[in-house]
Amino acid sequence: MLTLVIGGSGSGKSEYAENVITSRSEGTRIYIATMKPWDEECEKRILRHRQMRAKKGFETVECYRNLKDLHVSEGERNSEVLLECMSNLVSNELFGLGEKEEILLTSDETVEEILKGIHQIKNQAVNVTIVTNEVFSDGDSYSSQTNEYRRTLARINEKLARIADCVIEVIAGIPINIKEN
Repeated sequence: MLTLVIGGSGSGKSEYAENVITSRSEGTRIYIATMKPWDEECEKRILRHRQMRAKKGFETVECYRNLKDLHVSEGERNSEVLLECMSNLVSNELFGLGEKEEILLTSDETVEEILKGIHQIKNQAVNVTIVTNEVFSDGDSYSSQTNEYRRTLARINEKLARIADCVIEVIAGIPINIKEN
């Protein structure tokens, strides 16, 4: 099963997604973290979140780019996977991680590569839950780079919503079912 959880910044979407997984089963819980630590404050936040997830039984796997190369199971499809969050993954693919000789993807390549990665993960797990941001509710005056990012994320969100079994929007901590099979 593929579940897409979408919401604005601070909407409660991440907590909701974690609770969905912890309420479903006691199986293996894998948390794919896509936020690269850029500074000390970010590293502290990531450590705090990692410790909170461990208490909920999640194993954290860092994956900043190249989702299609990630393997989350060793042959058994019994794991629950939470990808947090698509917004960071898209940014990392489009703009990179600041490493030398890094190959960056175009918008079209980013969409294709990330969807390949989702299909790869989906084939390795019993349930996959993806957290993503809704980025079109705020202002509309941005740089061309930011607009490219927003359009790319929107395309991925749209494609994920089509293939998802369940789409939930979280607003002010309240989940609203958009699509349910």
